Amino acid sequence: MTIHKKIYFASDQHFGAPTTDSSKIREQKFVNWLNEIKKDCEVLFLLGDLFDFWFEYKKAVPKGFVRVLGKLAELRDSGVQIHFFVGNHDLWMHDYFEKELNIPIYHQPKEFIFNNKVFLIGHGDGLGPGDKGYKRMKKIFTNPFSKWLYRWLHPDIGIQLAQYLSVKNKLISGEEDVKFLGEDNEWLVQYCKKKLTEKKYDFFVFGHRHLPLEIHLSENSKYVNTGDWITHFTYAVFDGEQMMLKSY
Repeated sequence: MTIHKKIYFASDQHFGAPTTDSSKIREQKFVNWLNEIKKDCEVLFLLGDLFDFWFEYKKAVPKGFVRVLGKLAELRDSGVQIHFFVGNHDLWMHDYFEKELNIPIYHQPKEFIFNNKVFLIGHGDGLGPGDKGYKRMKKIFTNPFSKWLYRWLHPDIGIQLAQYLSVKNKLISGEEDVKFLGEDNEWLVQYCKKKLTEKKYDFFVFGHRHLPLEIHLSENSKYVNTGDWITHFTYAVFDGEQMMLKSY
């Protein structure tokens, strides 16, 4: 890492929900945050669910989000490294970010090393024990044949239908989903502890839970959940030595 530079992590913005008007208020707040971190940001990790729904047709992507996408393009063009992990709401992302914004995307957790600190980073959905129903559903949604079938829906129908179902079923996050379950019952904590038996990691950084969390797994390992930009407006920052959870 460059001296005086930092690494930032944010997730679960769910732009586009619950309504276009209310989303734009949160979008502007996020853009303001991106403006502020630009001065010392060396790397930005977006840990999924940036959009409440995203599906890439061969020649079309969902309408809107111009200010957010434009700001990400500006940061990237200025030299800031940006990495994007797809979440369960934007898991149908393909190569638009890579081609248009020069931002690599990842569908699985990935290891990074900064200043000799080992990070395991991802969105967090489908990891750890339990939640078998969602894991089966995800296999269906990510199946190439399923995506091929959905692509036959006209974008005006496919995008509107998915946005309607996402909001109607409160897929952003229900009240029960954002309650701390206790360290022994947090499935992402269990996942991290299992990974620690395989290899040493200094930091595990995930989103998905919509709940800002900092949990020490051992004397030298910490699990951080970045929360969300719906109610908490939280993010994580690594200054080269310490990982901190902050709110905007």
